[in-house]
Amino acid sequence: MPAILDDEERDVRVGDYLDDKLQTLTDLDSLDALLSSVRNQHVLLKKQLQDAEQDQDEARKAAEERTTSLRQRATQFERQQKDIDRRLQIITQSDTSSDGVRRFEASMDRLRRLDVADGYIQQMQTVDSLSQDCLLSLGKDDARALDAYSRLHDLSSKLPALQEAAEGAAPHLTDHIMGKTQFLHKQIEEAFSKQLETVLKKMNWPTLGMSVPLALEADFREGIRKLLDLQKPELESKTSQSAKEPPLVLLPLQVMCRSLELAFHYHFDGDKPTNRLDRPEYFLSHITDKLLNQYSDFMADNLQPILLDEFRGTDLAMNAAYIDAISAFITALLPMVRNKIIAILPKVSEQPHLLSHLIHEIMSFDTTIRDDWRYDAGHGDAGWSGLAYEVLATDGWFTTWLNVEKDFALSRYKEIIDAPDSFELDYDSFASGTTKPTKAAIRVNDLLETITDHYKTLTSFSHKLRFLIDIQISIFDMFHERLSDGLVSYLSRTSTIGRTSREDQASLQGVAGLESLCKIYGSSEYLEKAMRDWSDDVFFLELWTELQHRSKSRVHVTSGGLTAAQIASQTSTSLGTDGADESGALFDETAASYMRLRVKCEGFIMELVNNNVRNTLVGYTRINPWATLQVTTSSSQTLPPMADLDALLEILGAHFGFLGKTLGRVPLRKIARSAAQSIDSILFDQVLLRHSFSAAGALQFSSDVKTILSIFEKHVGGGVGQVGLRRISEGAILVGLPIRGSKSGKQDDEEENEDVDGSGKRVLGLWEVEKRMFEATGEEAAGCLSELGLERLGVAEGRKVLARRVELSS
Repeated sequence: MPAILDDEERDVRVGDYLDDKLQTLTDLDSLDALLSSVRNQHVLLKKQLQDAEQDQDEARKAAEERTTSLRQRATQFERQQKDIDRRLQIITQSDTSSDGVRRFEASMDRLRRLDVADGYIQQMQTVDSLSQDCLLSLGKDDARALDAYSRLHDLSSKLPALQEAAEGAAPHLTDHIMGKTQFLHKQIEEAFSKQLETVLKKMNWPTLGMSVPLALEADFREGIRKLLDLQKPELESKTSQSAKEPPLVLLPLQVMCRSLELAFHYHFDGDKPTNRLDRPEYFLSHITDKLLNQYSDFMADNLQPILLDEFRGTDLAMNAAYIDAISAFITALLPMVRNKIIAILPKVSEQPHLLSHLIHEIMSFDTTIRDDWRYDAGHGDAGWSGLAYEVLATDGWFTTWLNVEKDFALSRYKEIIDAPDSFELDYDSFASGTTKPTKAAIRVNDLLETITDHYKTLTSFSHKLRFLIDIQISIFDMFHERLSDGLVSYLSRTSTIGRTSREDQASLQGVAGLESLCKIYGSSEYLEKAMRDWSDDVFFLELWTELQHRSKSRVHVTSGGLTAAQIASQTSTSLGTDGADESGALFDETAASYMRLRVKCEGFIMELVNNNVRNTLVGYTRINPWATLQVTTSSSQTLPPMADLDALLEILGAHFGFLGKTLGRVPLRKIARSAAQSIDSILFDQVLLRHSFSAAGALQFSSDVKTILSIFEKHVGGGVGQVGLRRISEGAILVGLPIRGSKSGKQDDEEENEDVDGSGKRVLGLWEVEKRMFEATGEEAAGCLSELGLERLGVAEGRKVLARRVELSS
């Protein structure tokens, strides 16, 4: 609604409006249009004012009507309340309304209890009626008896949920109905079982190779069907449960297995020779090799059609433990095996080797049942956990068995370590060109592979993980510590403080020292590769995948008291990270520790060879016959090496002769390349650049270098020596250039012809090279080196080497 203005304010606003619209004389021409616009606005504002006044009147009327209605409803409520209070006082004969409310609530409570009691009575009457009807019909009209029992079973199956919803309101009624149901089930089961047993006796069950006679076929089918109909409600309720529980034994098979169970007890519970604690395979193979093989055909031919007819179209048809006759037969046989195992476990637990043997036989039995007979206990893809799982996990024998297996493994590990030949290199089992491990490393790996076979059929993830960490990784760590201690012992004996005698020191610096290091290197490399291969094995891949899944899903992961972080430190620190699926593996940390030991040991081997090389070259670097040496042999013939080089040649031959048959090609070439580089550096810096050379001296020096190259070629091959000794080889070529022509550069035709080699390529002489190296530009000097075929030497080094020729220095 527009605000109402006083006259003075209105005049001011009108004046402002006219000043705005009429600013010049030309604006007076539009005065008519302006007046028309003002009139229109006035009419519009007047209309808005009328509408606002009308809305205000309507709102005022609505508010008055609402107020009147509320007053009337309040008055009516007060009248009704007074009427209720009056009636309540009359009904309860009370003086006040509050007194009446309390008495009325007490009456209603008694009425509710009476209603509950009436419901109890009706329910009890129904239960008794069904029970009596079932018992009276049993043996006369079994179909009616089953119908009455089924109705009672449906009622009892609903009571637990109702009882929980009612907060335990009727415990006695629930117990009574459940008891009645169980009693009736027992009575019917006994009656139906006797009927089936009668038929089985007539069939001479369990005679081998028998079949159901035609005359008894209907009775046999009817006996099976009645027991299945009796058990079907229980089977259906069991199938609907989500928990992974063992399947129920079908009642017909329970009856049929009684005679088999008696025979089982006769052979394996008495004083028969077949009942031996040290031979659990006797009673286990009795199940697989005898009972299953002998009666599986009977079950498939005679029981399977009945199961299909009985369970077709129900949820039970999807459960192999019930719809498949062989699986159902296995389910019926397992209780006798389970009871036998439980009975002998306390006895064999006092003898570790018997306990270990029993568990291994149970695991083998599980594998046979699971793989050969395709038994999954009705769990589908999840599979059957096995009796081993029940014993180890459910009955709590895993820790005892794990300790037994660990003691056996550690005992075997100690035997391996203590064997006289354990730390000998195994040259016979590996081809040439491969690194040779010690026999101890091979045996430890074989031991750990055997341990894997012992527990890989376990179905429990936590059991597998504990076996891996507590035994396998533990032994890996122990052997790694043993190798590390060996390396520390070697270093302490070769140090100044650890020296005992000059002879011991010399032996540790020679091939004997290399052998000590190669034992550690070869064992580390062998087990590191073994662990990399293990990580790619299907069993360990699945274990790693499950561990990674649980870690990323925040599932509680512990093993033997270890936290998830400690498990990661034992397996792989990438555990639980996003990239662990592609880059991580189960033995990452253990393999990495062996890799670090291998790299460290390789460094010490390299250092030992290089030290020996440097020590044997000391005498050679101190001689200086190069400028005065006289050689009568033609330059085309190979000169014998200098006597002072014999020590180096002997060391190289001995070291790389040993390393060539002990190490693989990659580490051998790496060590050889390092030794060659050391020789190259010493000969170049301490011989070539320190002494002057005559043509004969340069020829002898070049021959010495070639002799060293031949040692590398013989024991290492593949051009390692040529690469490592490239600089000194090129230096020997440069310092040994032949003298051709005159120093002025002039030469006759005969000499010019001598400057051409066999391929027609011109051979550069000393004077020409000198001129191009020292008088030409750096680019031309580099071209000269390239023309000589020298790639490793630079211009500065080439000038230094060339300056060592006595002809040039003079």
